[in-house]
Amino acid sequence: MTDEPEVLIELRDGLGSITLNRPKAINALNHSMTLAITDALRSWAEDDAVRAVVVTGAGERGLCAGGDIVAIHADAKTGTAGADSPTGRFWRDEYLLNALIGNYPKPYVVIMDGIVMGGGVGLSAHGSHRIVTERSKIGMPEVGIGFVPDVGGTYLLSRAPGELGTHVALTTARMSAGDAIAAGFADYYVPSDAIPELLDALRTADVDEAVAKFAQAAPASDLLAQQSWIDACYSADTVEEIAARLQADSASKAADAAGDLLAKSPVSLKVTLRALRAARELPSLAAVLDQEYRVSIATLASHDLVEGIRAQVIDKDRNPQWRPATLAEVTDEQVAAYFTELGAKELGSTTPEVRR
Repeated sequence: MTDEPEVLIELRDGLGSITLNRPKAINALNHSMTLAITDALRSWAEDDAVRAVVVTGAGERGLCAGGDIVAIHADAKTGTAGADSPTGRFWRDEYLLNALIGNYPKPYVVIMDGIVMGGGVGLSAHGSHRIVTERSKIGMPEVGIGFVPDVGGTYLLSRAPGELGTHVALTTARMSAGDAIAAGFADYYVPSDAIPELLDALRTADVDEAVAKFAQAAPASDLLAQQSWIDACYSADTVEEIAARLQADSASKAADAAGDLLAKSPVSLKVTLRALRAARELPSLAAVLDQEYRVSIATLASHDLVEGIRAQVIDKDRNPQWRPATLAEVTDEQVAAYFTELGAKELGSTTPEVRR
């Protein structure tokens, strides 16, 4: 056990520093960490002495591996968890934090080094200065555990060029530094060995000048190089048609994508596709987060979330028994139910207080 706080917060030289400090868990995010980060950001937003904010992760493995899904699994197993459950309250505060980051009034610099998954994307990819390194591995792995991309992920994925975001969402593909920049999840490439110097420079220099001093040309994006077949396959209106197009496509990586997709939760795939298509038409990150909260709360009571976390994280047998087991068995009515409004328990992230 350690007495060190799970988030290290420091204000020095006009720079507000936030360090996620659970390196053994690849800095997985929990509710108390979310609240601590939110409090710091709100305080600094109104403090004229704070020029900018920088966010990093402790250890060598990554910025943040996502949310604490073991705790989520405990809630989901009850079958009755909702907006007022520990997980429902955690997601509410996490999504409100994502909205705050997306509209932050000062430079928000985030070092997306190493693993950045799920909730880690929510903490980073809505910032103003998003920096990746040669070690960056970025993704939204939710459909692999019977969940749906959240933390503003559907906002980012739906706005990636062409259908790149749909491919990443439905296959849980990992993005490299070059991929993340091409897809709109990051802005700058800085080699990892230059990160300490960049962090020092941020204490004395203008943020844009400091970043420009260390940024290099981004590596080529393998994902962008595949956009032709990705767009052709993923532009279909249904997951079934997407899978059929992938299987029929001559590109070898299309066949691999079909296998990856068809191993995921059929319900999650269909809900995700609808969420992505709807997110494209929504006007703001805040509006997308409202939709994601409805979907997440519905998923919390689902069979597949419990089963997916069991298979991937708890028992690690990698053999989830999805229900329904096939895409054909998932009805339009089942999918629509995930988007039901929550009445008085709506996220409400579109309020002026959060938008500030």
